[in-house]
Amino acid sequence: MEPKLEPLESDYFQNPNPNHSLIAPVDKSNAVIAMHRSDEINDRSGFNGNLDKFKTEMENIIVEIDDDEVVEPDALAIVPVPEENQLSNVECSYRRKPTQRSSELVRVTNLEIEDERHYRELVRKTRLLYDSLWIFVMLEEDKGRALRNGRMARVRGDLKVASLLKDKGLWLNQDKRIVGPLPGIHIGDVFCFRMELCVMGIHGQNQAGIDYLSSRQSSNGEPIATSVIVSGGYEDDEDSGDVIIYTGHGGQDKNSRQVVHQKLEGGNLGMERSMHHGIEVRVVRGFKYKGVAGDKVYVYDGIYKIEEYWFEIGKSGFGVYKFKLVRMEGQPEMGSAILKFAESIKANPLQARPVGYVSLDISRNKEKVPVFLFNDIDDSHEPLDYDYQVTTIFPTFVYHNARNNGGCACVDGCTLNCACARKNGGEFAYDLNGRLLRGKPLIIECGPFCSCPPNCWNRVSQKGVRNTFEVFRSMETGWGVRSLDLIPAGSFICEYTGVVLTRDQAQLFTMNGEDSLVYPNRFGERWAEWGNFSPVFPDYVRPSYPSVPPLDFAIDVSKMRNVACYMSHSPCPNVFVQLVMYDHFHIAFPHLMLFAMENIPPLRELSLDYGAADEWTEKLAICN
Repeated sequence: MEPKLEPLESDYFQNPNPNHSLIAPVDKSNAVIAMHRSDEINDRSGFNGNLDKFKTEMENIIVEIDDDEVVEPDALAIVPVPEENQLSNVECSYRRKPTQRSSELVRVTNLEIEDERHYRELVRKTRLLYDSLWIFVMLEEDKGRALRNGRMARVRGDLKVASLLKDKGLWLNQDKRIVGPLPGIHIGDVFCFRMELCVMGIHGQNQAGIDYLSSRQSSNGEPIATSVIVSGGYEDDEDSGDVIIYTGHGGQDKNSRQVVHQKLEGGNLGMERSMHHGIEVRVVRGFKYKGVAGDKVYVYDGIYKIEEYWFEIGKSGFGVYKFKLVRMEGQPEMGSAILKFAESIKANPLQARPVGYVSLDISRNKEKVPVFLFNDIDDSHEPLDYDYQVTTIFPTFVYHNARNNGGCACVDGCTLNCACARKNGGEFAYDLNGRLLRGKPLIIECGPFCSCPPNCWNRVSQKGVRNTFEVFRSMETGWGVRSLDLIPAGSFICEYTGVVLTRDQAQLFTMNGEDSLVYPNRFGERWAEWGNFSPVFPDYVRPSYPSVPPLDFAIDVSKMRNVACYMSHSPCPNVFVQLVMYDHFHIAFPHLMLFAMENIPPLRELSLDYGAADEWTEKLAICN
């Protein structure tokens, strides 16, 4: 299709190298481009090992053909390949030799469930490292600025972390340019920085809205677009969700005003060529969102086809290229739409969902924010039958002599020289925004015997729930929990509450046939994953202070519980347990505080790793 107005010379539509005769695309109905994991790789124990496997497996692209006839070697290519680059012979099944990412386009299809889980875990660990490292870098910068009385240039933490990961070879999807969905990346995944998109391989440009393979890198000498970011940077954009009228890039000044005509080159030409070859593009939407770093988020919304393009005079009086993008069918709901829907629920739940709400606050005003109860499956309203408990009830002996242990005397706020900092090994566990720096065996927060004010940066988990949660009826898990807010990685979620029983009390309890006990010792040490910088810093040592004896108690939730009790079990959780003390000093009975292991989008179910059964009982007690 020719543009309506062409400000450039006509040879932009010609083959950049006229000596190359392009092979016409062939019917791919009998062919599958599939990624297979190497059978020789069995070890999944190490993070670096997973990254090595990812790189190796991305190189092992196998082409499978249903019949035995010899076909053109590039018949399965995503874009036509010049004749001079063709192979003289081809096998029906072969492995491609490793090539640079910049020169080969591939699709990933037909992954087994085990493979999907493998890549999802790899993505999860990479994101976990990026997010926790960003908190660490920004806290170190704040400390440096404080020492220099603010006379210090600000550091772009997102860029610094991305650079650290790149130096260690920890960026994903770099050795191949993947077209379409990426393994391990789910629709609705939320990112707080554009550099995260680069690290994950979703979008390789940290500024430009169109990511494309340049003509110099492309096998057929034509640029090919692979992803776009829709963020409202161009006044001529139109976004109705499933259909996007996307404005090409270029022609703007530093104030984002269109000042010259756009040209059909670079990313714009890549979009036109992707349309010509029928190549889909990934779409990421960026928009303002309060409560996160930079007050902006980027949401992966899936795959779109470029159906048409044209050239017209835009609102500023200059020519712009426009591309019509249509979302492909059969994909989950767009993450950006879910974020906006969650906002409408918070504003007016009964209007957003006229049917299904059983209660608009099961805490009965005990929490600072309401906890909704939603059930559109059956008539059950079981969560209303329990007494909502905001904090854990410990045995009275736990509080004996608590005052004798004292607290800090920091009237104006705590510093790293105070008594509470020394109890934590000479550092505090949180940054100035209350995000967990790294997991530890135990965190000691300032408590009722400290002189510091309520806004002390060492008082985080004791302040209670801050997000709007919804307990909902689920066909899979019975009851589940989701948030109506985006929960940034490292943020406090809530306490896991109930009535604490000693070991003897718990054994008597189970003898009576009760199975509503939760055993804290089974939660394991997921906290050690948050802030594990060993892939970047080889001399990193896992925190071991303050140490905690094995937890030898149970939590009874048969009559008193809170929202945490309805979180489902998952071997790949997005929430982890961090042990915290603040109102007593009996180290064997800490509070179970829950923190976000990743950016958790609104309406995505929260999950915990409840661990495995031990000698106490053969049954794994999960409230659900």
